[in-house]
Amino acid sequence: MDTRSVKLKYVKLGYQYLVNRFLYLLLIPVMVAMVIQVLSVGPWEIIASLKSLQLDLIPVLCSSFLVIFISTVYFMSKPRSVYLVDYACFKPPVAFRVPFSTFMEHSRLNLKDNPKSVDFQMRILERSGLGEETCLPPAIHYIPPNPSMEAARWEAELVIFSSIDQLLKTTGVKPKDIDILIVNCSLFSPTPSLSAMVVNKYGMRSNIKSFNLSGMGCSCSPISIDLARDLLQVHPNSYALVISTEIITPNYYRGNQRAMLLPNCLFRMGCAAMLLSNKRRERQRAKYRLLHVVRTHKGADDKAYRCVYEEEDPEGKVGISLSKDLMAIAGEALKSNITTIGPLVLPASEQLLFLFSLIGRKIFNPRWTPYIPDFKQAFDHFCIHAGGRAVIDELQKNLQLSAEHVEASRMTLHRFGNTSSSSLWYELSYIEAKGRMKKGDRVWQIAFGSGFKCNSAVWVCNRSIKTPTDGPWTDCIDRYPVHIPEIIKL
Repeated sequence: MDTRSVKLKYVKLGYQYLVNRFLYLLLIPVMVAMVIQVLSVGPWEIIASLKSLQLDLIPVLCSSFLVIFISTVYFMSKPRSVYLVDYACFKPPVAFRVPFSTFMEHSRLNLKDNPKSVDFQMRILERSGLGEETCLPPAIHYIPPNPSMEAARWEAELVIFSSIDQLLKTTGVKPKDIDILIVNCSLFSPTPSLSAMVVNKYGMRSNIKSFNLSGMGCSCSPISIDLARDLLQVHPNSYALVISTEIITPNYYRGNQRAMLLPNCLFRMGCAAMLLSNKRRERQRAKYRLLHVVRTHKGADDKAYRCVYEEEDPEGKVGISLSKDLMAIAGEALKSNITTIGPLVLPASEQLLFLFSLIGRKIFNPRWTPYIPDFKQAFDHFCIHAGGRAVIDELQKNLQLSAEHVEASRMTLHRFGNTSSSSLWYELSYIEAKGRMKKGDRVWQIAFGSGFKCNSAVWVCNRSIKTPTDGPWTDCIDRYPVHIPEIIKL
């Protein structure tokens, strides 16, 4: 690092300190002047001045009533705080593991008439960033796969019930205490719904407010959190149980189209259960408090709408087609999302620099490089949806993040694969397992999904979190982080 870059670094630090603490710096001389004035008057003059005041009872009472009334209206209209009491992530059994050798052997047997498709899957897997311990459900281990409705229901029951059982055990909350239930699963939507399946399994109350969200892609977890937050604003003293998952069994593509084979290489088993509450007594033990949820929907644009699209191939086999424009569309969605979330979270110093850059480009020179706000000034931890190596690389580049900032996302992709909407919670669990989460830390969860959507959730850590003794990372956290080569030759 040369002398000039060091000087610029300290200039920027000084600028940030000055702007972000401008009000405090302004108040200091005012307070000093007031103290000097009071000390120069003397105690007897102050007592005499107080005795000389003539206070009329009626104006005093009216003023007091007005202050009390305004304070009451303010506190009653203030949004209720929403807390994340705790959460749990499903950890697949070792028997479901799919090493690279097993995956490729099955691909060769299932696609024996199309070696080009096998080679394509091998190239994707080599560059995917996945490790040897990701898991697929038993129905996909068959040759050929057996994606029956019974097998799909079995997978749904396994991942959802296991996550809920762990969460209820950790929190001590009983199923009858749950007031709101939200389940999101994009591609598997049976009748009765998955939310009804949960109500039936745990014997929940008949007046529970249950919702089942489907077709909303990998970004649906922040959507579910947003729905839970809105419901908790109108239902005081309540618990909300949110389930985020994707069921792999019925959605494993068995054709030859390359755009549809890509999800087979990336998507793996996963589920997360979150307990939210607006109860005041949960404030002490809750892990996090929800600050913001920002949702961006680009569905009005045809390319964005069709870039992740479920359809039939020429042979009539259903799969998820991923467009070549996916990363460009995701970049545009991210820009819209951070433009909205920036003013809510960025310090004044970054907002001013962004404003000056915008004015300069509009008035002086449109070719000026736009200023990218430093979101590291606003957040301590980043949970970027582990949709694939390219997604993480693109966000790291666009947001100018360090390797440590995206470590949780890369390691989650390596250990568990793309677990769809639940991936954000495996990443948060990784940060906790590393002992990095402290009271007051801010977390930014960013997810992308079909539609096309980019959704964000911002949390603040409510208390210092001890390294958990259970969870999806318990038996392997000591091995991470691991080096992930650009290409793994198979």
